[in-house]
Amino acid sequence: MDIAVLGTGMVGQALAGGLTRLGHSVTVGTRDPGATLARTEPDGMGNPPFAAWHAEHADVALATYADAAAGAELVVLAGNGSAALDMLTAAGAEALDGVVLLDISNPLDFSAGFPPSLFVKDTDSLGERIQASFPGLRVVKSLNTLTAPLMVDPSLLGEPSTVFVSGDDPAAKALVTEILTGFGHTDVIDLGGIETARGTEMLLPLWLRTMGALGTGMFNFRVVR
Repeated sequence: MDIAVLGTGMVGQALAGGLTRLGHSVTVGTRDPGATLARTEPDGMGNPPFAAWHAEHADVALATYADAAAGAELVVLAGNGSAALDMLTAAGAEALDGVVLLDISNPLDFSAGFPPSLFVKDTDSLGERIQASFPGLRVVKSLNTLTAPLMVDPSLLGEPSTVFVSGDDPAAKALVTEILTGFGHTDVIDLGGIETARGTEMLLPLWLRTMGALGTGMFNFRVVR
């Protein structure tokens, strides 16, 4: 499958690498490919620049958002939540029409420092705003409650844990679930329509506090029946 991953940070790198290992053809989208490859300093979280990762993943193409999205069967939104709508606008509504979007973004607001607040919550969600802004997209919110390495390799935890999917299109959710099971996720819970993304997005304050208490992001929650 031809897949576009929008975002060059650690989440984008993890998803691009994981999808490539599953045998998919992956193009990473960025605003300015030349500037992305020329950047040599770590990002705001101290992660190494994209160019270092890309040098070890020559089978992954790099293109503008629009060129990456053109012809893609699946688009993965792996950028900051505050930039999500701008990234999709740059990709182009026409190119995205009818395409499945795996939305991993979270509405985190760092304007007052850490821990961040949510810039949308309770009666709305970023997933819903994306769906409303791009009605032709088939939005599925998932993987937004995990740190990047666990998104594509849950076996790193040593025992099963839970991931969620939210979206209005059953076929789109089935496609995303197939990707998730390919990564090794064995407990995928379909929460319902895209409005249920409110719940997983609002889990982030708890996730961040748990990360602080444990001193690591290498954990996940599990629903025990």
